[in-house]
Amino acid sequence: MPGFEAEEELRLTTPFGDPSDAYVVGTLQGRAVAFLARHARGHRISPSQINYRANIFGMKMLGVERIISLSAVGSLKEEHAPLHFVIPDQFFDRTRGRISTFFGDGIVAHVSFADPVCAELRDLVHACASDAGVESTNGGTYVCMEGPAFSTRAESNVYRSWGMDVIGMTNLQEAKLAREAEICYVTVAMVTDYDCWHEAHDSVTVDQIIANLSKNADSACKLIKRVVKSMPDTRACGCQSALKHAIITDRAAMPAETKEKLRLLIGKYTGP
Repeated sequence: MPGFEAEEELRLTTPFGDPSDAYVVGTLQGRAVAFLARHARGHRISPSQINYRANIFGMKMLGVERIISLSAVGSLKEEHAPLHFVIPDQFFDRTRGRISTFFGDGIVAHVSFADPVCAELRDLVHACASDAGVESTNGGTYVCMEGPAFSTRAESNVYRSWGMDVIGMTNLQEAKLAREAEICYVTVAMVTDYDCWHEAHDSVTVDQIIANLSKNADSACKLIKRVVKSMPDTRACGCQSALKHAIITDRAAMPAETKEKLRLLIGKYTGP
């Protein structure tokens, strides 16, 4: 990425296994940043096989406070044309059996997830998109499907009838785990094509989609540089204390092994 400096790679092992790839850490606009390829470099990991817990826990280990997720999506609305960016404020889960929590094994927590995206970060991304000359929509619903196959026409039309905006395969689990890790999270949903509902869908070629991916990547680089430069030094949102009233288990009843496993997440609330 242009302007990315002091680059080095870090391979981490978490209590939940290994992340998708090495974290690439360095500085951008004078700020410390970390990048992770969720599908691994070379796109080797299917959405259903991503170790979402390890990926987000690794970010927490690095001290990450905000995550900007860049994701290719299909559009479910005419107005979200290819090359348009959508910054969702809601998710709808259509996955099956994916692990979406760090908790269990004797410790229970129920975080608030009515508003799954950090509003402070979402507004900042939208403002920076405008500054970067990238057309974007602030708000909308991201349908997270299981995959790896794309939707049937029937499914696509049902999602449209529900008023959904874009469809992808990865971001819901990331958002849930980031909330439990008290990390701010936002999705930049980069439209590559219309989902199969659109009358022009059959005329779309792989070459066109790849070309749109490349153009979206260029726009994303411009956007991220502005977001990182404009990011406040401190967080004023509630993401940083999402677990404060969420941990239900009696402290005296917490298994020592699980408590130690989750210490990075819950230690400030549970004590030694």
